[in-house]
Order: sequence, then C-alpha cells, then structure tokens
Amino acid sequence: MPRTVNVEARAIRREAFVEVSLRLIQAKGYEQMSIQDVLDELDASRGAFYHYFASKLALLQAAVDHIVAAAMEAVSPVAADPRLSAAQKIERLFSGIAGWKAERRELMLALLEVWYSDDNAIVRDKVRRSSVAVLVPLLSTIVEQGRVEGVFSARSPDGAARAVVALLLGAQDMAIELFFARQAGEIPFEIVAERFAGLAEALTRVLGAPVGSLSLIDDATLRLWFS
Repeated sequence: MPRTVNVEARAIRREAFVEVSLRLIQAKGYEQMSIQDVLDELDASRGAFYHYFASKLALLQAAVDHIVAAAMEAVSPVAADPRLSAAQKIERLFSGIAGWKAERRELMLALLEVWYSDDNAIVRDKVRRSSVAVLVPLLSTIVEQGRVEGVFSARSPDGAARAVVALLLGAQDMAIELFFARQAGEIPFEIVAERFAGLAEALTRVLGAPVGSLSLIDDATLRLWFS
C-alpha cells in the first residue's frame, strides 16, 4: 500500500523547526546558529531537517514568513471591526504592526543585520511580494470604506492600497537606516520624528485625507526604538 502523508502532522513538525530557529536566532544570532543547533533542540536527524528545508537560508525565509504571517494575523481583525472608521483602521494597522514588532524587539534586532544583508536580497524580495499580496486586499477594503465615509478621496482603492503598501515597505527600510544611524550617534531623535512625520503626510496625500489627520506610529513606540 502507498504510504499516506499526514499533512497536518507534517505542517506541525515543520513549524517546530521554524519556532526553534526563531528562539535560537534571538539567543545566538543567525550567523552563529547552526543546523546542528536546531537538530539538537528538537532531537531530530539531519535527514528530517532536509525533508522540510533545502538549506539554512530556506529556514531563515520560513522564519521570516512566519513572522510576517503572525504580524498580519495580529492586526487583520482591525480591518473587519465595524466599530472603527477607515481612518482609525489605517492608523491601527500601522501602529499595530509597529507595536507587534516592539513586543518582540530582541528578535527583530537579531534578524535585522542578517535580513538586510546583500546575501539575502532574493529572499527579502520574495517576502516583500508576499506582503503586498496580503496587504493590498486588506487596505483596498479600508480605502473603499473611507471613500464611502467621505474621509478619503483616492479614486482607485486598489491603486491607493498599493501605494500605501509601498509606503509601508519604504518606512521599514527607512526605519532600519535611521536605527543604525541613531545607534552610531549620527542623527538626533528629532530627525527620526521628522522623517516619520513626512511619511505620515505622504500617506494622507495618497489617501486623499486631510493633512495631519493620520499618523504612522505613536511617540512611545518611536522612542522605544530610537531614543
């Protein structure tokens, strides 16, 4: 008889590798973490690892995919909340992602340098595209709600949503540059706040909302990362 594959059990086992890798990345750093470290944590064989992942880099991609999916799962209820206006949803979506990352600050910092290295450009691009695929439909619905409410004047919900996602991804890249600049003592906190205020203004213009009516990140979270 042909062997049957328990899809659910396979997914759980694969997820165990991902979760262990995230713990080890936070504790040791990605470069210092070895495949053997992961195997030792799970009491697994090397063959079991390669059954799920082609390489250590593939495991990193899976770990980042896990983080993106978890962050989206955490903030997606905002879009479906009938009690919130479109403007509130946009703000809470941005601040929710920032807050989710702030709660996992040590892990985010551990991933930072390795994720933004040139060696990981292809993997990073794949994650960006998957983020676009998840966020655009979510934001498009919110933009349409804002049009109905009369607070957004963007003509195309889909086009505006894609522009907002581009701003979000750009904000992430900008935040990384600002973080390292602050760590090196090259810029004051005021410059960071000014840059994020500029992004918030760009966001309002994309959506056709009143200037100053939206923000990307609250002051407490901004200071947590950049003070």
